[in-house]
Amino acid sequence: MSTLEISSSEAAPHLVDADAVVIAVVKEDAGPRPGPGAKGVDDALGGTLAATLATLGATGELGEITKIPTAGRLTAPLLIAVGIGQPASGPDAPVDPDPLRRATGAAVRELATSHRRTGNGEWRIALALPTREAAEAEAVALGALLGGYSFNRYRPAPAGRTTLALLAANAHAAEALRRAQILATAVNLVRDLVNTSPSDLVPATFAERAVLVAADAGFEVSVLDEEALAEGGYGGILGVGKGSVHPPRLVRLDYNPPAAEKVLVLAGKGITFDSGGLSLKPAKAMPAMKSDMGGAAAVLGAMQAIAALRLPVHVVGYLPLAENMPSGSAQRPSDVLTIFGGTTVEVTNTDAEGRLVLADTLVRSRADSPDVLIDIATLTGAQVVALGPRVSGVMSNDDHLREQVVDASRRAGESMWPMPLPPDLSKVIESDIADVINLAAERDAGMLVAGLFLSKFVPSGVRWAHLDIAGPAFNSGEPHGFTPKGGTGAATLSLVQVAQDMADGRI
Repeated sequence: MSTLEISSSEAAPHLVDADAVVIAVVKEDAGPRPGPGAKGVDDALGGTLAATLATLGATGELGEITKIPTAGRLTAPLLIAVGIGQPASGPDAPVDPDPLRRATGAAVRELATSHRRTGNGEWRIALALPTREAAEAEAVALGALLGGYSFNRYRPAPAGRTTLALLAANAHAAEALRRAQILATAVNLVRDLVNTSPSDLVPATFAERAVLVAADAGFEVSVLDEEALAEGGYGGILGVGKGSVHPPRLVRLDYNPPAAEKVLVLAGKGITFDSGGLSLKPAKAMPAMKSDMGGAAAVLGAMQAIAALRLPVHVVGYLPLAENMPSGSAQRPSDVLTIFGGTTVEVTNTDAEGRLVLADTLVRSRADSPDVLIDIATLTGAQVVALGPRVSGVMSNDDHLREQVVDASRRAGESMWPMPLPPDLSKVIESDIADVINLAAERDAGMLVAGLFLSKFVPSGVRWAHLDIAGPAFNSGEPHGFTPKGGTGAATLSLVQVAQDMADGRI
């Protein structure tokens, strides 16, 4: 199997024993110039690097890759120059971690997927990118580990291994590598889960995987099966799972370190496959619906990372897991479900199922006394219509928390945008026979209406945010930056950053 390994090295970039050296290129009005970390390479090339880049048509645009044979002037035979875009300030200022992550990911992805390996099957990549600050070193290492991801469960992996060397002669390299490896392992776990065939990841097997992750990470876990769900009154999860031969599960994860003073509750939508139920989806929409458990996967991955980082915050994670299938036992449009806690929901469309499983968990979270409650879900096609495939929507019952979550996502390197919850839209989910309906007849503002539905199940007085990651959770297009095709791991890094901010008193 192909593996990806990373370590730090104090070797000079022009002398490092590698198959390729990656350097940064900065975009400037006067033309591209070598970025921080590339001086030794430029000196070895006789100071001609800027002119060579310009001759080859490089601009320094973010993610742009230029390949330069070194002709023996460097130990490595290949130089990869990757654009990091326009600098925000002067040449000596730290580089923004986000473009650095994306650029590094693009370079490693290009090398790991399209270049030859040495005779022993090894592909050695040296990263001579900006590492002067701890944030820069972590961004380079994380971008490399995420960019080199591959999913090989169902086909043979390339023989050999890829090794990455972070060229950083400073004291913070070791900690940067540690954090990057923890975060990348979490994101890549989420990607693996999303990419797994839904026949191999039904609710019971997802729950089993969560139990293993919890055991390895050292936090508590409990699982409710269909009988326990019925006894407990979890009508939303049971209703959605009725049509499948694979019964639902509710997983509760609990990381509670001794120093914790705040409680963060995370609830992730876990529909292991969403056919739409009796409100059947179009055929073209179904293949990507193995990703409808991306919210639950993100919660599991984030909690794995939070525990590994030993953040002093109490985090509870809920994974409501169900498979939404049509059958003789499936819930029907016009059925009425009783959510945990007693609220009744008239089901007008069985394809609006994610909000039903989340409703149970949001009400259940009252027992955890959360300071902050966040749900994460591939919830609405309307999110993709409004914000596209790369930007998640953030809604909240607290404007300040909404801005804090968006800010955390920006610093984590993920794209999220604040969205409102206009109270006047609530009237479209009023029911004639129950407390609420699950889907309005009108399609207008579908993302916001779904958020308003969820808001009705948030415990009174709790600060809550809802993340709709429908587009970003699964990349049906071409890879970009450190993002592969298929499962992306969306929201995982943002959730870890929110926990970090709570531990630091920032939230």
